[in-house]
Amino acid sequence: MGWSLTAACFVLYTLVSLLRNDRMLNAGYDLGIFEQAIRAYAHGQAPVVELKGPGFNLLGDHFHPILALVAPVYRLFPGAVTLLVVQAALMALACYPLTRWAHRAAGPVAGLVVGCGLGASWGIAAAVTKDFHEICFAVPMLAFSVTALGQRRWRAAVAWALPLLLVKEDLGLTLAAIGGYVIWQAARDRRNAPEDQPRWPFRLGLAVVVAGVAGTAVEMLVLLPAMNPHGGFDYWQQMPGGGSPSGGLGGLASAGLHLFWPPMKWLLLFMLAAPTAFYGLRSPLTLLCLPTLCWRLFAGNEHYWQPNFHYNAVLMPIVFAGLIDVLHRRPELLPGRRRRQVLAFSAAFTAIAAAVYPFHDLVLPSAWRTPAHVRAAERVLERIPDGARVASSNRLAPMLTGRTTVSLVCFGTGPDPAAPTGLPADLPGWVVSDRHDPTVKTPCPAAGTARMLDLYRAHGYREVAREDGITLLKRPSAAP
Repeated sequence: MGWSLTAACFVLYTLVSLLRNDRMLNAGYDLGIFEQAIRAYAHGQAPVVELKGPGFNLLGDHFHPILALVAPVYRLFPGAVTLLVVQAALMALACYPLTRWAHRAAGPVAGLVVGCGLGASWGIAAAVTKDFHEICFAVPMLAFSVTALGQRRWRAAVAWALPLLLVKEDLGLTLAAIGGYVIWQAARDRRNAPEDQPRWPFRLGLAVVVAGVAGTAVEMLVLLPAMNPHGGFDYWQQMPGGGSPSGGLGGLASAGLHLFWPPMKWLLLFMLAAPTAFYGLRSPLTLLCLPTLCWRLFAGNEHYWQPNFHYNAVLMPIVFAGLIDVLHRRPELLPGRRRRQVLAFSAAFTAIAAAVYPFHDLVLPSAWRTPAHVRAAERVLERIPDGARVASSNRLAPMLTGRTTVSLVCFGTGPDPAAPTGLPADLPGWVVSDRHDPTVKTPCPAAGTARMLDLYRAHGYREVAREDGITLLKRPSAAP
């Protein structure tokens, strides 16, 4: 059952993500950004990403050297599609350990409900159907790690969790939480049967806590600032106190008051608890969600609170591990009839979420057709030669990152990057902008894009194509 569901999820994720990519629903932020980084790794270079800014090393944005593992595959199959397929495979792999554990611990029906519930969960759906993100590596790691924790295989749990330090800087705190769980269980075991319990699990857990906290500290305070063009960690301003790692007691108190406000945060918490009919909350494994939830709820970025972004994917294996743990270790909570009701509720919630989130694309005829606007974009972009430097709008960027050097059309020079007053120092040979690009607030405000197009025209760039709102400008000295 485990491998069958994993294969089915891989096919599902691949189909849906490719269909959405074919309809130009991905963007430079973030698919184009990650393709530029992985393309650089594939050619033995530092992950410099022009979409983030001139000469921007992506390891100064988030710490994710694990992306280099995709480079050999990308070298063989260059293009954005490769990233989407790799992401689909990694996300699908998370279904295997949890399905297998649920099957063995609570029977085939539980295995099927958990496997389908995780595979079609709203958190996974939001991640695999929008761009590519580094956390696709963390999802299977956490699935294998929490499975090992639930089965009390401490060494295996730690081995699967340690690479989280290479996925993203905040995941070191989740690693530390895993170490704390091992310590707690080891302490409980020693209290219950002190003469029969070895000491090494406690020492292992302590070492993992230290490694996780120290790893996050080193990455945020040393490695990221060292590679960041601004010499700091760009996301401190979104944390309590804003702008520095220690905002003071006043900033922390203010953040605490707003920890559960606005109401969108309550919706997020409800969506996390509902797939397990709220019984997963009875398992201490669910506490492993806290490190990720805390920084997200404390942060000032509203995207972190919403249930329609990729940030929730790393929580899905933990949520379902909590349900399996309750089914296995707390049978008194779920006698026969109640167990069936919980599994039925979980299955029903999965079905409803799958209908609401983009997995429903597979049954929509429109999802299988290429829109006329996309065909127009393809015709315009065909005029840009391979290897050219291009300034592009957000949604067109991932259609170019595999064969050109792409920056954002709104980038320029001046005291305020959001309101450029001059052309970039390294002039692009081509400029392409889509008037129908829906991302008009970030990363390229509509006014900034219009200002830059006027500047390009004023400096001799001439229009060589215009179709369905897509404008292509060419630098007079650009190669034909």
